[in-house]
Amino acid sequence: MTLNALLFQALNGLSSASGLFFVAVGLSLIFGVSRIINIAHGSLYMLGTYIAYSFATHVGGGLGFWGGIVATAVLVGLIGGLIEILLLRRIYRAPELFQLLATFALVLVINDATLAIWGPEDLFGPRAPGLRGAVELLGRHLPSYDLFLGALGPVVLVILHMILARTRFGRLVRAATQDREMLGALGVNQTLLFTSVFALGAALAGFGGALQVAREPANLATDLTALGDAFVVVVVGGMGSITGAYLAAVIIAEVKAICIGLGTVDFGLFSLNFSKLTLVAEFLVMAVVLIARPYGLLGRAQATVRTIAEPEEPIRPASSSLTASAAVVFALLLALPWLARSSPYLLVLGIDVLIAVIFAVSLHFIAGPGGMHSFGHAAYFGLGAYGAALLVKWCGATMGLALIAAPLVALFGALMFGWFSVRLSGVYLAMLTLAFAQIVWATVFQWEALTGGSNGVIGIWPPPPFDQANTYFWLTLVLAVGAVLSLRRLLFAPFGYAMRAGRDSALRAEAIGIDVKRVHWLAFAIAGAVGGVAGGLFAFAKGSISPETIHVGRSIDGLVMVLLGGIQTLTGPVVGATVFAVLQDTVMRQTEYWRALLGGIILLLVLAFPGGIVGAVMRLVGKARAS
Repeated sequence: MTLNALLFQALNGLSSASGLFFVAVGLSLIFGVSRIINIAHGSLYMLGTYIAYSFATHVGGGLGFWGGIVATAVLVGLIGGLIEILLLRRIYRAPELFQLLATFALVLVINDATLAIWGPEDLFGPRAPGLRGAVELLGRHLPSYDLFLGALGPVVLVILHMILARTRFGRLVRAATQDREMLGALGVNQTLLFTSVFALGAALAGFGGALQVAREPANLATDLTALGDAFVVVVVGGMGSITGAYLAAVIIAEVKAICIGLGTVDFGLFSLNFSKLTLVAEFLVMAVVLIARPYGLLGRAQATVRTIAEPEEPIRPASSSLTASAAVVFALLLALPWLARSSPYLLVLGIDVLIAVIFAVSLHFIAGPGGMHSFGHAAYFGLGAYGAALLVKWCGATMGLALIAAPLVALFGALMFGWFSVRLSGVYLAMLTLAFAQIVWATVFQWEALTGGSNGVIGIWPPPPFDQANTYFWLTLVLAVGAVLSLRRLLFAPFGYAMRAGRDSALRAEAIGIDVKRVHWLAFAIAGAVGGVAGGLFAFAKGSISPETIHVGRSIDGLVMVLLGGIQTLTGPVVGATVFAVLQDTVMRQTEYWRALLGGIILLLVLAFPGGIVGAVMRLVGKARAS
């Protein structure tokens, strides 16, 4: 690799940096003003690619391509404004994580709406009129369109900077980023400001997606990919900083470009294929930055938001009636193998539900009482699954030994990753957990000699008598009940009270002698170990595992389960996991557009029960008793 080649790759990386910047800067503005973690932002970017494709192919010519990019930005901005008016404005009084749940439902709805309109195939747009050639630089040819994108990023950055620095709208945005409640107290129309900022952020996402139509095909997987990239850029640069977003986009794009340029490098004793690091390069950068600078390169600590949501109810021991109800449910589950003789599939679904319950209660343990919102909890589920499967495949271990090893492997990973994660808070902690999960995923995906790579590990079936569905169901039920009761016992022990004290007021907890970071680190490790139990059971239930076991989608599913049931109740994750798993299974078999139907159901549940299903039921029972 020559110096010229490296410089060329670095120059080529600027075009990718602009694409990252366009999708990330809108997300940064939205979060800075409204504090909403907009999971649907990647979907707006994806819509931009499809709408721009339609303009470019149906109108044609320079007007269809260049005019289509501008029109796409306007249309996606209007869609974003409608989303804020029709949905988000209705749930501003809900806890912030329930807003995340609502935007996740939008991801499902928008993805299936796109599928219905444009179909499942990748759509390739035309090359950019007037920029179809290439420019010779450093002995190589760089596409003119890539050069144009590389120059466009700084231009948009300057325009946004001028808007934020020189206009009244910009001053209001900056003020809302610092203290949005004080802004409202001064008489500023927060409703109009939130809608305007959300529409602007959506327009920037649509603009970024539209610009990519000449470089990449429009496809349905773009939404989560773009979302992950956007979050990384925003967090590395610093929440609310547009300059930081551009700087982070450049750093990440350049790291990827240089990795591609280096290729395989021989160090004598070993060789390293740097091009494989492109799968995880941005997450490595994010992990390093967050460990060194917890608020990003140009970010600052976010001001405390005086939330308008209802105060959280403290977690209380179960009442005698709830305990009796739980005993009845347990008895029915024990009898399910006999009750389901006419429908064996119910046992398979029951096993899936119980595994989901274990995973959900382990995540709830740190997300609810611990206040640590993890976006990467699937890492410990996956470590448990791979730990059990590889022990059986490579060592010939028994299922019992593999199920013991699963939580131990996950515990080791949680101890290692949690030590860094608990030193952060809020969205920065969430994104660092996501970074660690993606690093685990990339390792599993690329270490083919050990993990089988994308093919995964197959043939991991339970031995007799657990090869029978009823016996394996009972085993899963016992472990699920054990996990739920063990975590519940911890929550009402001094350890649990210390964990909640650290969540509610770290300064006061430290003042009375509680080592908050140590308590939260141990809680993180315990949650990871219990998640590993779910992963081990999953490996034997399915007979095979793949890197999808650790994918970010599973982490999001876990958050959905916890939020759907209710994050401030101990029965919430149990109910949420059950409802989500049954809904997902039922809806998937009803229609090709099951994502949209599932998303619509989740939206209805969010609007009807903003505190979760269990939280809403408890409030209704409380009102009935009071009357």
